[in-house]
Amino acid sequence: MLLLRYIPSPSPPRRGEGGEVELIIGNMKKFHLGEFEEVVMLTVGILYKDAYGVSIKKEIENRLSRNVSVGALQTALKRLEQKGYLKSRDGESTQERAGRPKRYFMITAYGKKAMEYAKSTRNELWDAIPRVVLESVSSHRLQGARDWKW
Repeated sequence: MLLLRYIPSPSPPRRGEGGEVELIIGNMKKFHLGEFEEVVMLTVGILYKDAYGVSIKKEIENRLSRNVSVGALQTALKRLEQKGYLKSRDGESTQERAGRPKRYFMITAYGKKAMEYAKSTRNELWDAIPRVVLESVSSHRLQGARDWKW
């Protein structure tokens, strides 16, 4: 079975922009998460009901000791929402935010499948690495490394 599914853009497209086309072969759906997208998805899961822009940014920075720009995070959240992996809702307006509501994110069923696929793919790759590759240098002192031709 070969199926093409068009996912329209949620906002009116600008010139050169549109939705995405997803290719489905048999029962395998194509899920793609970039490294930062995966980090964002995992962080939304960790924060659960408290996942909004600033809390996601702080959680990533604290857990990974990595600086995250607001622009990069907002772009990733928008892209993940367009892919159908996340959905968002507005919280209540507050005076401290000048009347603007926080935008909360949660993982969709489709997003959970994408995360499961990313995890299983990553685990399969890790499991396929021969143990000797992951042993510490001191345990085998790169025996035979001089014979390698780089």
